[in-house]
Amino acid sequence: MSRIDELISSLCPGGVAFEPLASIGKWYGGGTPSKSKPEYWTGGTIPWVSPKDMGRRVVNTSIDTITEAAIRGSATKLVPPTSVAMVVRSSILDHTFPTALVPVPVALNQDMKAVVAREGILPAYIAHTLNSRGQEILRTARKTGGSVASVDSGKLLRFRIPVPPLEVQQEIVRVLDQFTQLEAELEAELEAELEARRRQYDYYRDLLLTFPATTHRVALGEFGTIFGGLTGKSKSDFSDGNARFASYTNVFNNIALNTMAEDYVRVAENERQRSLAYGDIIFTGSSESVEEVGMTSVVTTRLTEPMYLNSFCIGFRPHDQELFDPDFAKHLFRSGGMRSQIIKTANGVTRINVSKARLAKIQVPIPSRAVQERVAEILDSFEALTNDLRVGLPAELAARRKQYEYYRDKLLTFEESAA
Repeated sequence: MSRIDELISSLCPGGVAFEPLASIGKWYGGGTPSKSKPEYWTGGTIPWVSPKDMGRRVVNTSIDTITEAAIRGSATKLVPPTSVAMVVRSSILDHTFPTALVPVPVALNQDMKAVVAREGILPAYIAHTLNSRGQEILRTARKTGGSVASVDSGKLLRFRIPVPPLEVQQEIVRVLDQFTQLEAELEAELEAELEARRRQYDYYRDLLLTFPATTHRVALGEFGTIFGGLTGKSKSDFSDGNARFASYTNVFNNIALNTMAEDYVRVAENERQRSLAYGDIIFTGSSESVEEVGMTSVVTTRLTEPMYLNSFCIGFRPHDQELFDPDFAKHLFRSGGMRSQIIKTANGVTRINVSKARLAKIQVPIPSRAVQERVAEILDSFEALTNDLRVGLPAELAARRKQYEYYRDKLLTFEESAA
């Protein structure tokens, strides 16, 4: 019997009490100071945290800062240290509910919330628990409709989590912190090697995809059609689906779309929705940062069943499939030259959105089909060694993370006490 089992047997033999999140501490909402007031953003010393700053355990407070004037003159509040921050509105809320500890006083952007735990509850315990139950939270509290995925505050605060005695929390946090420290050390070595490989891949990809001025170039909108994703869908359509759809995360994470991902939506037999096809190029339509907007994925396999596009992305279909090799396109649109053009199609302040009109004007190099196929073959081999989760370092990294998540979820599973 483990130390945790002994504590549970001794302190709560009849089970652990579950409480709604509303009762675990004091909650703070986020807010974004006006970008039109430079005195809010110039020379600031207060970390301003947005969804892009969420670490695996602690938020990154070294990127953006605001001034004390921003705290005094706007709806933005200062969140105390040792609180727990979470993302409640973001395009990344497909399968994860990012939660992390706040090490110093910070301000949160409007897409986030934080909670300061009441006496008797450890902030680290809350963070571990919310990360463990992230998918369950999204299933029960995610809002329907809207251009960006978000969590319903009322449903979030009603979500119940186990709150064992403090001694049990302390032991769980101790065990998980030891595990994560060891994992972090091993991952750091793997990440360093993986990052070196990625830089090498990026270098050769951009080198191979830099074409002379004589190469034929065409505006995107002139050789294909730009289209949108699913329309008219509610939360219930995604809870009992009968057709696959390409999620935002699928597009963002994969240069070649994962057409076997387990993401489903309900589509009626005679419903008018555009399905994806071989050769389609997909762009993420919005992001919290300019650097990550307009990331692309390409349908590189022949679809044997209908698959639809989520409403947060933009699709493009060439008029002539023979003009553009999909395996070439998946590398091309992630190359430095194309990314620099794509980024310029986006604008916004707190939410960066791609303009379809501007996207249609980007210039796309179209070398001969033979050149496309040769470049794709070379980069496919290189990319597989770098990014494919089935081989090498990425597989080892993924295995360690799954191992951690397994033990974390096991430690945070309790029998609920009778009411």
